[in-house]
Amino acid sequence: MSEDVAGLLDGAQPPARNTNLFGHQAAEEFLARAYRSGKAHHAILIEGPEGIGKATLAFRFANHVLSHPDPAAAPPYLTEPDPDSAVSRQIASGASHNLLHLSRPVDDKTGRVKSAITVDEVRRAGHFFSQTSGTGSWRIVIIDPADDLNRNAANAILKILEEPPKQAMFLVLSHAPGKLLPTIRSRCQPLRLSPLNDRDLTQALGALGLALDGGKTEEMVLSMSKGSVAQALKLLNYGGTEIIAAFDEILSSEGPKARKAMHRLADVLSGKDSEVIFGFFMQHLSDHLVARARAAALAGDIATADRQAKLVTDINEKITVSQAYNLDRKQTILSILEAARA
Repeated sequence: MSEDVAGLLDGAQPPARNTNLFGHQAAEEFLARAYRSGKAHHAILIEGPEGIGKATLAFRFANHVLSHPDPAAAPPYLTEPDPDSAVSRQIASGASHNLLHLSRPVDDKTGRVKSAITVDEVRRAGHFFSQTSGTGSWRIVIIDPADDLNRNAANAILKILEEPPKQAMFLVLSHAPGKLLPTIRSRCQPLRLSPLNDRDLTQALGALGLALDGGKTEEMVLSMSKGSVAQALKLLNYGGTEIIAAFDEILSSEGPKARKAMHRLADVLSGKDSEVIFGFFMQHLSDHLVARARAAALAGDIATADRQAKLVTDINEKITVSQAYNLDRKQTILSILEAARA
């Protein structure tokens, strides 16, 4: 399968081809030492917020392992991927017989990325392990992210983790490990990655050709992205800064002005190819309501805190129902905005 990743953000580099990694030197050193010791765990849970480099680290480590199949002879640090090496070329093109990348598949009927990693995808892992490695090397599966496994797929992965094949390695990525099956978590060694600091985030964006201007835009991007390259790309390349400004206008306006602003925002969020920015807005809204609930609780206003917390749940239910029954998204968004203003 080609690593022209379905759903890849505009401006992002496919992790399988990305030779740049910023801010995770300690994790790199840990993986290199563990592998070289010959005692590396067969399943490593790489966890942390979305867009901070988990997939890039996983592919970087996979490249290291496949380039140095004998742990004892491997260097004590993760080697830089060599784009001209056979291993790197195979990984970048999705043609490696020793590496399988499991992610949400594209629906052949709609052309859109499915909402979950299905059990059919996990069956590919079973077939992958049943084949003899052409080089006698490691067989590595990257699950990206495991949060997207539906229940049947999660149970199927669990069965493989319980009795892993010889020289098999799983790199399990998760944005929210608390949502994974406890039995999956218990069979993995956790490796927590932290959000990028401002310097590393700026360098990562620079490597993608996005130079921050040093003014208010840079200040906002660094503040709102919370150390995530993915969030920064949504702010810079998907109009995220304008979406936040529009939402702030709705909260500060009254009467016809507020309703007009609500309709403008709803039109944008319900337009064609709006999935990325819609998801960005829903996360921003959730964070906003949680912050309001926390502030109310700290001020001793428990009733308001409970109301704001319940609002988050109610809004998530509205979205779930809207998607399940294919309801008009604009009307759903208007309803959500009205509730958020209350």
